[in-house]
This record gives sequence, C-alpha cells and structure tokens, in this order.
Amino acid sequence: MKQMPTHKKNRPSSKKKAIILNNVKVADGYFKLSLDAPWMAQARPGQFMQVKIGDDFKTLLRKPFGFHRIIKSGDRKLVEILYKVIGPGTEALSKKNSRGSLDIIGPLGNGFDVSTAKTRRQATHILVAGGIGVAPLVALAETLAPKGKVYALIGASTRSHILCEKEFKDCGAETLVTTEDGSKGKKGLITDCLKALLSTMNHQLSTIYACGPKAMLKEVSRLSKKKGSPCQILLEEYMACGVGVCLGCAVMTKEGYKMVCEDGPVFEASEVIWA
Repeated sequence: MKQMPTHKKNRPSSKKKAIILNNVKVADGYFKLSLDAPWMAQARPGQFMQVKIGDDFKTLLRKPFGFHRIIKSGDRKLVEILYKVIGPGTEALSKKNSRGSLDIIGPLGNGFDVSTAKTRRQATHILVAGGIGVAPLVALAETLAPKGKVYALIGASTRSHILCEKEFKDCGAETLVTTEDGSKGKKGLITDCLKALLSTMNHQLSTIYACGPKAMLKEVSRLSKKKGSPCQILLEEYMACGVGVCLGCAVMTKEGYKMVCEDGPVFEASEVIWA
C-alpha cells in the first residue's frame, strides 16, 4: 500500500481583512464577488485563497476560491472570485453586502506556469473550461493574451450554465461554446470541441490549460498526450485547511501522493494518475 505523504511547510501568505466592493448575481445560482485586497495583486492565475465566511457550525471551515480576475491597473488593485451556491457556506457568502469584510488567507498554492509560454504570435493557448471550472481561466486568458493566440472553450450542461463568454471575448480570445442539451453553441461535450480544434493545429506551438470536472480533465489529459501538446490542469478537490496539513486533498501522481492545495492546484496533466 502506498503511503500518504507527511505535510510540508506551506509557502508564505497573508491573512488579512478584505473589503467587499460588490457581490452580484451573474446567473441563476452564480455570483461574482469583488474584493479590495491590494496585497493579493501578487497572485497568479490558478492560485487560490481561503475565505472565512462565518462563525457558526455550518460555515466554520474556510472555503477555497480561485482567483477569477486579478486587477492591478494604476491605483486599482483588487481581485474577483466567481462562485456557485452549492451549500450553506456559499449560500451565506451570497448574502454578504458591499462594504462588509471577509477574513482571507492567500495567495495559496501553485498557479499556472506561463513563464515559458511562447511569445511568438503564432503560439496558441487553448483554455478548456467545464462548468464553474471557467472561473480561474479568465485571469489566465488575460495573462496569456499578449503571448499569442488564445482559444477559450466553454462547456456546460445547458445554456444558463454558460459563464464568462463575454469576458473571454473582451480579452481577445476566440470563444467556442458547447452544451450537452444543444441549447447554446454546439451540442455535445467540450472535449469533442477540443479534439476537433487540435486536429487543425501545430501541436508543438499549442499549450492546453484546463479546469472542470474530473472526467473532463481525464479526457483532456488523454487528448493532449495523444496529440503531443503540453497540458496543465487545475484540480478541484475539497480543501479543509488549504496548507497541506489535513491531507484531505491528496491525489495520486507518478511521484506518489501530492496535496492539491500545496503542490497544486495546477499540475502537469502527464503527472496525474487517473483512477
């Protein structure tokens, strides 16, 4: 039996109060929250923060949220998160008012590695989003836009669950949409769209970045390996502590178990061993 890893010392991060600038409903069951948190401007796409929402039993544990946008233009230094109401914690968060505050820790984890992203204009960056997995990919699209051609592939079960199409288009990404019921874009899975797109490309100049359900990430990883395209995936696992102590977010990799919160949440797709 493979042994679970012992925890490692987490990277330095900040625990501070952030002022809520707005908290608006953007679709049925989905909200976007903006925070005045200048120290978070150092965050990278793919990293996350741990948010304390309340003090009662149902909201006691901090919740992890990836950075939807990282805005540092002139005097503006703020961050946004995009979240879905799925339980008591996010339900309570959706009721938070502007000018209130949240106790947050971050930035945490390892984000997407764009340090080696090709800067030639013929370079292609393919972002694959499934459902609420679209949330952290907008910040990534904004970072990659000056580094080559960006495609944003958005998949969801139905039209009302398609998010951020405008945001991707605003940063210059060519945006493709699929829905399982055919109510918007092409009918089918977003991985079908990825497969078709890859068939038209020079894989040596294409890099894939993905976030979404595990089944989608597994198929994206398979396609990237088959086509020979580098691929980074952002894993979504339950994180209780966010700093690698509780060992609740372990995933199996070629090097043994790793913690999504500390070693990830972004991994090279070829590194993960899928069940």
